[in-house]
Amino acid sequence: MDPKEVKSDLVLILDFGSQYTHLITRRIRSLSVFSLCISGTSSLKAITDLNPQVVILSGGPHSVHACDSPSFASGFVEWAEANGVYVLGICYGLQLIVQRLGGVVEVGEKQEYGRMEIEVEKANGLYGTKRVGDRQVVWMSHGDEVAKLPQGFEVVARSQQGAVAAVENRSKRFYGLQYHPEVTHSPEGMETLRYFLFDVCGIAANWKMENLLDEEIKIIKETVGPDDHVICALSGGVDSTVAATLVHKAIGDRLHCVFVDNGLLRYKERERVMETFERDLHLPVTCVDAVDQFLSKLKGVTDPEVKRKIIGKEFISIFDSFGHDLELKIGKKPSYLVQGTLYPDVIESCPPPGSGRTHSHTIKSHHNVGGLPKDMKLKLIEPLKLLFKDEVRQLGKILNVPNAFLKRHPFPGPGLAVRVLGDVTEGNALEVLRQVDEIFIQSIKDAGLYDSIWQAFAVFLPIKSVGVQGDQRTHSHVVALRAVTSQDGMTADWFNFEHQFLDNVSRKICNSVRGVNRVVQDITSKPPSTIEWE
Repeated sequence: MDPKEVKSDLVLILDFGSQYTHLITRRIRSLSVFSLCISGTSSLKAITDLNPQVVILSGGPHSVHACDSPSFASGFVEWAEANGVYVLGICYGLQLIVQRLGGVVEVGEKQEYGRMEIEVEKANGLYGTKRVGDRQVVWMSHGDEVAKLPQGFEVVARSQQGAVAAVENRSKRFYGLQYHPEVTHSPEGMETLRYFLFDVCGIAANWKMENLLDEEIKIIKETVGPDDHVICALSGGVDSTVAATLVHKAIGDRLHCVFVDNGLLRYKERERVMETFERDLHLPVTCVDAVDQFLSKLKGVTDPEVKRKIIGKEFISIFDSFGHDLELKIGKKPSYLVQGTLYPDVIESCPPPGSGRTHSHTIKSHHNVGGLPKDMKLKLIEPLKLLFKDEVRQLGKILNVPNAFLKRHPFPGPGLAVRVLGDVTEGNALEVLRQVDEIFIQSIKDAGLYDSIWQAFAVFLPIKSVGVQGDQRTHSHVVALRAVTSQDGMTADWFNFEHQFLDNVSRKICNSVRGVNRVVQDITSKPPSTIEWE
């Protein structure tokens, strides 16, 4: 999807490193408004090429006083004023506006972190539905504070400690919030964002999945020539399935799907997935057995990033080989490779669309983003790369993808390689993990909990523990169970199972899976952890 082709008002978020930045993107999209996030230090051309109607400057962990603190491009303020673009600064973004437009930001006498009450000092503007004196609870996270406003700006709200909480300059169309309206800890934050976008900025809520489908089909047809053939990497998950169905709708039988058994699949995954493809989706799928090829390359490898790079390289090698065989068969060399890359994949592999991100860290390289070799022969088509998981499911419904497929929990591209901590080829780690995972997932389904959980899986830990089984001392493997709730995978909370459920699952695993004598549960949210262990 090309953001320039989206026929909708665009709200562009400039990311200055806040942990909540991509939550702003999600919140705005939930209002049927298209939003994108790019680096806060992107060039002015990168911003103007996207033609946004509104720009939001995110928060961040920096102080505007630091010599290396990130800032928006030179000429940004003048461009926004000249083109009638509305600008909203959040937390660090507000302080950046104040400093760059001639105001003063100082280290606060009393730093404000967590829930804080603010009071409206001026009606209209950001708080058009509020009256002077109205109060609300918000989520603060700042050490610096505004000491002097630039010319033409007014204070709209203050915190209970007297710090500036909201400002505006209506003639310039510049606004600022010292708190985070996008988090649930600011109960009225969504109301503020909604009022700002629709009533202050006049944005239209016209971003619909149906429109996106038509636009994406048009882009695919324009990209792929009338005689070109395309390979699609199918994993059996939601993302690649929706991507394949979308491309098949655009180019028909010139799409050739390939499902790779890399030896890192779940219990009976190959048989189950191939049956579903043929019975429900009617997609032309070739299954490639590459178990030995992958496992031989992964032997002795324990670093998760190295695993991902190796797997990405081997996948591309297989697709190139598949493309060569296809050329011999149809007399035409495939030109493109379709992948179900999502927006969180792009974000976590580091630079989001717009690039140049120097103030954030790579969380992990996704095998279909950061793990691809530079000398890859096939050109990529990634029709979902600006969508979140829940949006992909919406698109899949429109495309009539079976509900059972759409409700499947996410499964990582590198498969069980990132759920076996350590060497995946050592002992019978993969087989143990498959059996444990099958028991866990089937128990969740039997309990009627599957659709209430975003993702659930088991993890094979590289440790052994002492146990007693059959009146004998054992020294066996430890496995972990992980289940989380989430909306888009960017943040997640661990799922709180009833104790009886966990007791039953633990007993089933220890009694059924040879070589396991201890089961633990992961009760960590994201952040601070990621969803996958690795």
